[in-house]
Amino acid sequence: MLTLFFVDNLPTKVGQSYDFNNEDANHAIRVLRMAAGDVFMLADGTGAWSHVKAFAIKKKSIEVEVIATGFQEALATTITVVQALPKSDRAKEAIELLTEAGVDRIVPWAAARSIGKVSEKFSVTAREASKQSRRLRIPEVTDIATTEQICEAIKLSDLAIAFHESTDVKLSDCISSHNVAHLLIIIGPEGGITPTELEAFKEAGAKVALMGRPILRSAHAGIAAVAAVSALLKVW
Repeated sequence: MLTLFFVDNLPTKVGQSYDFNNEDANHAIRVLRMAAGDVFMLADGTGAWSHVKAFAIKKKSIEVEVIATGFQEALATTITVVQALPKSDRAKEAIELLTEAGVDRIVPWAAARSIGKVSEKFSVTAREASKQSRRLRIPEVTDIATTEQICEAIKLSDLAIAFHESTDVKLSDCISSHNVAHLLIIIGPEGGITPTELEAFKEAGAKVALMGRPILRSAHAGIAAVAAVSALLKVW
């Protein structure tokens, strides 16, 4: 798998010369020790990509030539994860894991028992995790949402699932069709989703499912939920 970097002005014509000169280029030069002749991938974060070959290594930039281009279509199912924010580094970890799981949108949720805060660096975290996991589409990280806004999102989705330890309903029993264009997954805070929040979600149309017997940390629950639902919906 080729090393992946993101650029704002992606070159997409085979044979085109391009000056790769952002912060990623500096990392490629100083840390990865890119050399003339190396082939790697550039992408715009929305599906378009180009394979490029380095032919001149400068102090802060790399001159490359485009040798192939293409576009990765989005999957049929759009996955949005509502993540109640855990504290400090666990919030960053949650963003990283959800990005690596392949979600399309991450919605930080101001749950009643949330203790974390939204950081402007979350988008940077999603971008860096996208490079590490070689995904060509960087997930959107939205502004923090209220419970009322989450309820509105539930109404617009084809399938919304809130995970909570109080239920005995299996996840597999919540999925009756593979034809889900807009999937919404709700992950509560370390202290749990309150009864009031859970009732509001159910009234808006969300299903409530149990995520197995072990109770996962909030930051880890999202990737487990995405993996399980993706397999059941045959997204994976």
